[in-house]
Amino acid sequence: QAVPAGSHVRLNLQTGEREAKLPDRDNAPSDSREERRRKRLGKVDVDSNSFTSQELKKALAKMKESEKAERKVSREGSLFLKQGTVRKKFRPIEQLKEEFEKLNVKMETDYEIMVKLIGKFNSSASTLDEKVAALYDLEYYVHQV
Repeated sequence: QAVPAGSHVRLNLQTGEREAKLPDRDNAPSDSREERRRKRLGKVDVDSNSFTSQELKKALAKMKESEKAERKVSREGSLFLKQGTVRKKFRPIEQLKEEFEKLNVKMETDYEIMVKLIGKFNSSASTLDEKVAALYDLEYYVHQV
């Protein structure tokens, strides 16, 4: 059976029945969250013994509509603004690679650097100090991953 939010519910151990008490509206502090929920759902008959399926469907439809509207506003307002400003601040990686090639600077990814370090470690031509340095550098890159 549906019980309105904010009700006091208890289990009577003597009778085994569950009891619910509606809060006093005059003495209780106003709950703005609860009031907003009621406005969003509209008027629902909470005094009846149970809700009809039509009432539940209407309330659920209103909740979904308001939720979609809130998401749309928040997405349009903040997410798209953030993406636009980020795109203005940064350039794509392909463009950066082209610019570095023009400057004769080769840009390597972490993966490429890690492959080189593993190759240096496995190489028989590397000295012990080079292998130790490769392991320290490799440790740094592995921790980033």
